[in-house]
Amino acid sequence: MRLLALFLCLWALPVWATQDAWPALHDVSGVAADDVLNIRRAPSASAPIIGSFEPDAQNIEVIRPDDHHGWGLVNTGEGSGWVSLRFLTRQAGQWAGAMPPVTHCGGTEPFWSFEVTGEALSYHAMAGSPRDYRITQSGPAQGRRDSFHMIAEGPQGAAIATLTARACSDGMSDRAYGLAVDFLLQGNDGWQHQTGCCSLSR
Repeated sequence: MRLLALFLCLWALPVWATQDAWPALHDVSGVAADDVLNIRRAPSASAPIIGSFEPDAQNIEVIRPDDHHGWGLVNTGEGSGWVSLRFLTRQAGQWAGAMPPVTHCGGTEPFWSFEVTGEALSYHAMAGSPRDYRITQSGPAQGRRDSFHMIAEGPQGAAIATLTARACSDGMSDRAYGLAVDFLLQGNDGWQHQTGCCSLSR
């Protein structure tokens, strides 16, 4: 019985790894060099065009697919639109349960943000000087494939970010986000708790 249970667990691992995670980074593919990939107002080839991507565009963040997985929701300017997933190739390593490649998070009231570059986390806020941290740990929550954490340390203390894969609004624009964040920042007066949204692309 134990051998059977072990076999079933090992058999299920590739299934876990192939389940798509959203949001995810994609590259444009299959578009002619003299053409563009249109961004449309709705997931339909007849919907109005509101923007475009170059035929060699990379690191495009698709927030989520439509119900039929034929179109993907992307941001353009201060809003969002839809592109055909037929002309996008998902970058490798992005499956449910894998730490998403977050590059930017931020929130309002008051305005704050942090940028992630490799193991470096740089925090900025309207009040106070920038703070630089080194990420010492990151990964998924135990038993969950939609929750993640980052722990960073710096001269002024620690910073902890917990991320959840769900719809998020910045409260200022019509841009779409697929990751919400709770950010805990250690300071001289204790811990600050801020909330916001995160992006995979800058």
